[in-house]
Order: sequence, then C-alpha cells, then structure tokens
Amino acid sequence: MHAALRERVRVRMDRDPQPSAGIVDSQSVRTTGVGGAQRGYELVGKKVKGRKRHLLVDTEGLVLKAKVHSAKVLDQEGIKALLKGVRDLFPRLSHLWLDAAYRGEDKGKRRVEKVLGWTVELVERPRKPTPEEVLKSWAQQWSNEGVEADWQKMLPPRGFQVLPRRWVVERTFSWIDQNQRMSKDYERLSETSKAFVYVAMSRLMARRLARS
Repeated sequence: MHAALRERVRVRMDRDPQPSAGIVDSQSVRTTGVGGAQRGYELVGKKVKGRKRHLLVDTEGLVLKAKVHSAKVLDQEGIKALLKGVRDLFPRLSHLWLDAAYRGEDKGKRRVEKVLGWTVELVERPRKPTPEEVLKSWAQQWSNEGVEADWQKMLPPRGFQVLPRRWVVERTFSWIDQNQRMSKDYERLSETSKAFVYVAMSRLMARRLARS
C-alpha cells in the first residue's frame, strides 16, 4: 500500500513513478524501558541510547525504503542493510546524495559505487570558520607585504545554511516526528518500528492525495 501511494503521489507531481535519484540519512531516537532487541549506545555523533531510523528517500522526500537498527551501528555499516535488494525494487535509481558520515574506503560512498554501480555525491557541512582575530592578522601581514586584503570578505555567510539535498531527508524526519507514536521508539521489535515509519508516511501521502 505504501509503495502504491508513493507512486500515485509522484504521478500527481508530474514525476515518473520510479525515482532515478535518492538521499540517504539516519536519525537517532531514544527508546523507552519496554526492552527488546536492536538497542545500543551511539558512541559518535549525538550520543543517543536507542535506535537509528535509516531512510532512503526520493528527491521529494517520500520514503523509498526504511531500516531500523541499533544506534551503535555506524552509518557506514547501516547503509549496507538499508540498500540490500534496493536495485531490484527501484531499477531506475542511479544516483545518491550522502553526508560525510558515509565517507570511507569500501564503506558508504565507495561501496555504493562499486557494488551498485551508482554515482554518489557527498554533501558536507561547512568547515568551522577561521576566528576573526586570525583573519585580521593575516590581512595585516599581507598589507605589510603590499597586498591589500579585506578580512571581512573572507568571513563565511552568517546564520543557518541549507545543505544541498540534505534538507530533503531532514524534512522527512520532521514529517515522521510529527506523529506522537514516533516521538521516541516505543516498540519492542525493530521491525515494528520500521512498519510505523511506513504507516506515518502512508498517512501523509493519503492526505495529500485526498486534498488534491
């Protein structure tokens, strides 16, 4: 049902029912005290004790495939389970956008390119800006050498910066989180958690179709 709704929504948006590009990312969520398997502590990143929702979405943010696993599983490893069998499900898919967490030899980006033969683009966050005091000292040194430089022009843009394509999957996580049942992982089984991801997205797509 979820797949049928997604294809119908894409057709309503004048898109091919089968996507040719997608975005992958994960979301760490806390679990409750109900117990169950596939739970762990994320040693890097957000340091969350619980599970990860790993999503493959199309360029409109509609979920193509979901995988829920322990938060201790690194993104570079989680993407292997997420993309298993995905080529048979989406034969037109040939390009992915990933964040820097999927960098690594024979992991993430490289593995997708070698195993699936797709093109992959890494979308990285801007580096931490150089302190103003350092930029001023550089400008002063260049000035002493006869080179005029405006240190203020070397400052990065201020405020929040939208990362290309990454905002699409982040918006999808926001859509899912708007469902009270998805504010945390309340489920004993990770497969149940995955099912609720599809339920949440099916609800969203059915409402879109009803409105149109």
